[in-house]
Amino acid sequence: MLDPNSTYEYTYKTSESGHHHHYLLPPLLKLLNLAKQNRQNSNQKLRVLDIGCGNGSLSHLIAKQGCEVVGVEDSASGVAAANKSFPDCKFIQASVYDLPYSELAGSFDVVISAEVIEHLLYPRELIKSARKCLKLNGLLILTTPYHGYIKNLVMSLAGKMDDHFTVLWDGGHIKFFSVNTLTTLLAEEKFTDFQFEFAGRVPYLWKSMLVSATF
Repeated sequence: MLDPNSTYEYTYKTSESGHHHHYLLPPLLKLLNLAKQNRQNSNQKLRVLDIGCGNGSLSHLIAKQGCEVVGVEDSASGVAAANKSFPDCKFIQASVYDLPYSELAGSFDVVISAEVIEHLLYPRELIKSARKCLKLNGLLILTTPYHGYIKNLVMSLAGKMDDHFTVLWDGGHIKFFSVNTLTTLLAEEKFTDFQFEFAGRVPYLWKSMLVSATF
């Protein structure tokens, strides 16, 4: 029987930053700094969990901001690349659907998951996993490609819909979030205090959106 987890595992050959990091990092750090400002004990490092950390390159960039970072990734090659290149972080190989809660539960100020949720058949499980790993009043930061009526209309008129919603990318995007649907998903899992940021391109044609929410 085909095991999609092993047969279609994301393969990472290097630890180089992803192309999306250059436009995601500034608004991501803005939201992260808000978490730092809201902490009661500012002398301790912010503990950050990066779910779906890939090759660890984003985890490393966050650690350079003075954070203690743990990355979780399902891909064996991703974890191997991360451990080799970024000793300033700790990396764990695990699925978002089966995290080692004995190590992670209730111990993080911030949980980040960048460009992951759109790949998940069961996106609520990511939100539930993040909630279990956060401290009380902890912050969840998600990023995902932006979808909106104006952007979809422009893509349709430009003949780009097949490219944008391609079904030919094995392991590609299977969930397409708007501000409304992402807000609804988070609210259903008892998150509050939503703050959205947007990244890449011009307004309403953004590449990605970021949201922070408090548990």
